[in-house]
Amino acid sequence: MAEGMIKVATIAGSDASGGAGLEADLKTFCEYGLYGMAAVTVIATMNPDNNWSHGVFPIAEDVLRSQMETIFKGVGVSACKTGMLGTEYAVELAEEYIKKYNVENYVLDPVMVCKGAGEALNPELNLAVQKKLLPLAKIVTPNLFEASQMAGCEEPTTVEQMKIVAKILVEKGAKAVFLKGGNKLANCKETGLAIDVYCDAERCEEVETSLVNTFWTHGAGCTTAAAITSGLAQGLSAYQAVLLAKEFIRQSLADSFPLNKWVGPGNPSNWRKEKAIFKNNNYVLL
Repeated sequence: MAEGMIKVATIAGSDASGGAGLEADLKTFCEYGLYGMAAVTVIATMNPDNNWSHGVFPIAEDVLRSQMETIFKGVGVSACKTGMLGTEYAVELAEEYIKKYNVENYVLDPVMVCKGAGEALNPELNLAVQKKLLPLAKIVTPNLFEASQMAGCEEPTTVEQMKIVAKILVEKGAKAVFLKGGNKLANCKETGLAIDVYCDAERCEEVETSLVNTFWTHGAGCTTAAAITSGLAQGLSAYQAVLLAKEFIRQSLADSFPLNKWVGPGNPSNWRKEKAIFKNNNYVLL
């Protein structure tokens, strides 16, 4: 392993099926050529005898703190992200260590539900995330539901509504917002585009790629946030990191596959197959 390899970390839940959570994060870090570490906040399981229903099992506070000591004090990071935190003490520990070790390249992925769920896991916990972690993040990466919860409004259904919600989050203290619309907007199949919105104090604009028409999107949000984290660790601006991550997730979803009848992830390693062509087309901003 190269002596100067860039070190990054995720503070997130473990997905026992391997498609999302810290498993998706670590795969993404690896594809960007980085050294990834993980502090496990919860373990998420799925029951194949009950229609893949989810169970969430928090890690004890002292165990989580010990992991954070290992990562931040023992090794050090150039960037980190948070995903599903699950408990108030996980939020507080994330805040404590990000502040204590001056992690400027911090990405907040405000995970509020497991895939397929329809309501926030813990509204009080989500408020704690907004209060304690939103001001620390270089960029926050909500989906449409998460953004509406954080902004206190209806879930956006159009690009213009997405821009309004993203601006609200900037007003609430977010330095930058990458609001993921992707294939959830009403007219995405008509346009053939996966449209997201990037917003900061200076700009608010659409970020587009061609739409990958797939049902297998498990872990796409985690992967996107991890890709942005990786770009920041390599010296990209928030906007540049978003552009590269957008292409990274497109390539991942282009090679998505089913794990079983309920769920399937993208394939981050598909990046390797197309990366040389991608570079020749001058899209890489590194």
